[in-house]
Amino acid sequence: MNTGKMKKTALKVKRRWQLYVLLTPALLYFAIFRYGPMYGLQLAFRDFMPNLGISGSEWIGLENFRRFFNSYHFEVLLKNTLTLSLYQLLVGFPLPILLALSLHALENKKVAKCIQTIVYAPYFISTVVLVGMINIFFSMNGGLINSLLALLGKEQILFLGKASYFPSLYVWSGVWQSTGWSAIIYLAALSSVNPELHEAAKIDGAGRFQRILHIDIPHIVPTIITLLILNAGKIMSVGFEKAYLMQNSLNLEKSEIISTYVYKVGLLEGQYGFSTAVDIFNAVINCVLLVLVNWLSKKVSGSSLW
Repeated sequence: MNTGKMKKTALKVKRRWQLYVLLTPALLYFAIFRYGPMYGLQLAFRDFMPNLGISGSEWIGLENFRRFFNSYHFEVLLKNTLTLSLYQLLVGFPLPILLALSLHALENKKVAKCIQTIVYAPYFISTVVLVGMINIFFSMNGGLINSLLALLGKEQILFLGKASYFPSLYVWSGVWQSTGWSAIIYLAALSSVNPELHEAAKIDGAGRFQRILHIDIPHIVPTIITLLILNAGKIMSVGFEKAYLMQNSLNLEKSEIISTYVYKVGLLEGQYGFSTAVDIFNAVINCVLLVLVNWLSKKVSGSSLW
C-alpha cells in the first residue's frame, strides 16, 4: 500500500515537475538561511568560547537562562518591552482600520486617492531619517515643538531626555509612519464588498455610519482577526533599530528593551551564549502568544490561522 502511494506521488511529481522546479529556490532559501542557522541555537546552552567553537564549548544546560531570570535587568527589560508593544498594539492596530473605513466611505474618489498618497508617504522614510526628524522637531535648540511652547509662554521640555516621554515618542512616531501603509490590506478587503449591498441599504434608509457598521465592518472582520493574531505573535519583538537610535543615557530607564539588550551583551560585550538564551526566551514567548491568541480566536469567532 505504501509502495502504491509512493508511485502515485512520484507520478504527480513527474507530471508537474515544472512547478516543483519553481518551488526549489524558495525551499533552498528557507533551508539555508532559516533552518541552517538553527544549529547555532545550542549557544544558549553552552559556555561559548570562540577558540573552541560551538560543539567544543562546555555544555552548561539552562545556566544562561537562570542568569537572565535572576538578573536585575529581567523585570525592567520585560516591563519596557511589553509597555512599548502593548501601547503600540492598542494605538496602532485600530487606526489603520478607521482610516481604511473612512477612505472607503468617501464618495469623492479623487480626494480619497490624494489622502491615500499623503498618508502612505511616511512609510518610505527610513528609520534613521525618522529618528533624525524626531531629534530635530523635539530639540530644545530651535526645535519646532519647543519653539511653539515658547511662543505660548510655556516652559521648554527636554523630550528626548525624559524617560517618561520615550514610549509616546516611540509609538506615535511609528503610528504616523505606518498607519497609511497598514490600511492598504483593509482597503483591499473593502474593495470586494458588493456595491449592491450599499445600494439596497440606502433604499432601506440606512445612513453612512449604519452601512459602515453593518456592511463594511463585518466584511473585514476575518482580515482584522488574522492581523490581530499575527500582531499578537510579535508582541515581544519591538523594533531594535528605532529604539536603539532613540536611546540615550537619560531615557535608558524606559528605552532599554530586550532586543537592544541582546545587541549590547551579544555583539558589544561578546557574551554570545547569554545573548542567544535571551533571544530564545523572547522567541518562545512570541510563539506561545501566537498559539494562545489563535486558539482563543478560533473558540470565540471561529476564525484562525490554522
